[in-house]
Amino acid sequence: MYLEFLEQKAIAAAPLECKPRLWKRYVDDVLEIVKQDQVENLTQHLNSSDPAGPIKFTYEKEYENKISFLDSLIIRKPDGSVKLLVYRKPTHTDQYLHFDSHHSVHQKLGIIRTLFDHMNSIVTMDADRNTEEVNITSALSRCGYPKWSFNQVRKKMKENKKVTSKKKENMESKGFFVVPYVAGLSWRVSKCLRSLASTQL
Repeated sequence: MYLEFLEQKAIAAAPLECKPRLWKRYVDDVLEIVKQDQVENLTQHLNSSDPAGPIKFTYEKEYENKISFLDSLIIRKPDGSVKLLVYRKPTHTDQYLHFDSHHSVHQKLGIIRTLFDHMNSIVTMDADRNTEEVNITSALSRCGYPKWSFNQVRKKMKENKKVTSKKKENMESKGFFVVPYVAGLSWRVSKCLRSLASTQL
């Protein structure tokens, strides 16, 4: 709450020349768009907004049209648009739970699923997604994961996607009904409507 108050106060009072065009924060990581020659000025302004407070802002500039934010690597393309890749720190070792370890197969397949979900939620271009999938399978293969484990996870993900799509279609076709809350009555109406909807499926 304190950080939220501080950033709102600081951004509102920022000089026009260094006011950020974009400010997105998650916990203590901030992604901002500001003029290149104003990064230092903005940082000084932020830190002067509460000089006695415990929070100090530091910055990392975009380098070679790339900057990381959380688990994403943001790359600025020549046409001005951006694409996202999965970001790994330079110290990342690609070491995961070995397939021969004494853990359930379900847990090991969950690791594959997690990495695939991570890839699908971050990477924006199909070609980069294919490259990332090769990186994942190569890293896990070195940890003993057999080919059938990847195939099983892919199959399950496709099945879940179909089920989710079907559920959405059913939900969209039902529509919705809103009634004001009346003690002792609203739940009875809700129960009748749910019963009616289930009989029409």
